[in-house]
Amino acid sequence: MKIQKFEDIIAWQKAQDLAVVIYKTFENSRDFGFRDQIQRASVSISNNIAEGFDRMSDKEFIRFLYIAQASCSEVKSMLYLSNRLSYLDNETTTKFVANANEIGKIIRGLIKSLTPQT
Repeated sequence: MKIQKFEDIIAWQKAQDLAVVIYKTFENSRDFGFRDQIQRASVSISNNIAEGFDRMSDKEFIRFLYIAQASCSEVKSMLYLSNRLSYLDNETTTKFVANANEIGKIIRGLIKSLTPQT
């Protein structure tokens, strides 16, 4: 069954969930630069999946999926930094990183499924 709309893509759904958690977790942070960066990066994951899907070409979709993957890595990097800065405890960091890893695996699988085999 072919996906009809980006809202049906599991990676998009999970990326939206992660963005909501990131927004809520850091909404009261007084480190405005950090807060804005991690929030923007988290939103970028689902936005790039959506934008790429609506380009109506596998080649363009793959390009945007790679951007989403990079944003996912940026979020992970910032989560590790948030732990080192004591903004997040170890348990929360581990949970959020696991969510980001899961999203990354789904995106990589989607890229692989869309890439022509030679």
